Amino acid sequence: MQAGFFIIIAAGLCAVISGLFGMAGGLVFMGIIASLMSVSAAMVVHGIVQSVSNGSRSAILRHHIRWDILAWQLLGALPAIIFMLWVAFTPDKAQLFLALGLLPLLLWLPRGWLAGDAEKPAHAALCGAMVMGLNLSAGVAGPALDFFYVKTALTRKAIVATKAVTMLVSHLVKIGYFGIPLLRSQGLGDLPPLWILTLAVPAVIVGTKIGTSLLERFSDIGFRRYTRILVTFVGAIYVVRGFVLLDFI
Repeated sequence: MQAGFFIIIAAGLCAVISGLFGMAGGLVFMGIIASLMSVSAAMVVHGIVQSVSNGSRSAILRHHIRWDILAWQLLGALPAIIFMLWVAFTPDKAQLFLALGLLPLLLWLPRGWLAGDAEKPAHAALCGAMVMGLNLSAGVAGPALDFFYVKTALTRKAIVATKAVTMLVSHLVKIGYFGIPLLRSQGLGDLPPLWILTLAVPAVIVGTKIGTSLLERFSDIGFRRYTRILVTFVGAIYVVRGFVLLDFI
């Protein structure tokens, strides 16, 4: 019972973070639920909650969505989906936490090295492939997605809105990728009770609304700076957690 309410509260608070920064909330939430259940179950729950979060954020900021960018991203995501279905990879918890912890390093690469521009079709297609591949292996792809918006001239609202739709599609695919094998092998027994997911939905919607409202108070420069700091701090915690699971610490 206590774990259930903890998941609901965490889902709401992480939705506030995602609504404000356009990412990071999913990274935090994945770490929380991966500590409470199996990796496959965590992927499904994360996908459901984040789909609600990204879907509501997309609706709130729908007028700022760049559909042309999304079309190219979807085109690039298709080969990644086919490849992941072929290899059928599922990480263990140590691999998951290390992947979650190392993803933020992408945000610290010098901008001239690999900085992407999602407004360019080729970059957007590569973005779709990377985001889908990471989301189906590590469960989170926010830092990689942000990497492709470094050089864009988009406003913070356009960035958050377009990234929200990208992650919505990616999470829906993730639900099927991990959920179908999970249901075939273990049924619903490894997933949280339905009441938890039912209550998590309004918590996520309210949290998203709060976070999106707070977005108004950030400048575009401050938005990018604080996002990088937050995600890096969370990533450091996850790296330590991964090494602990591997008995390195």
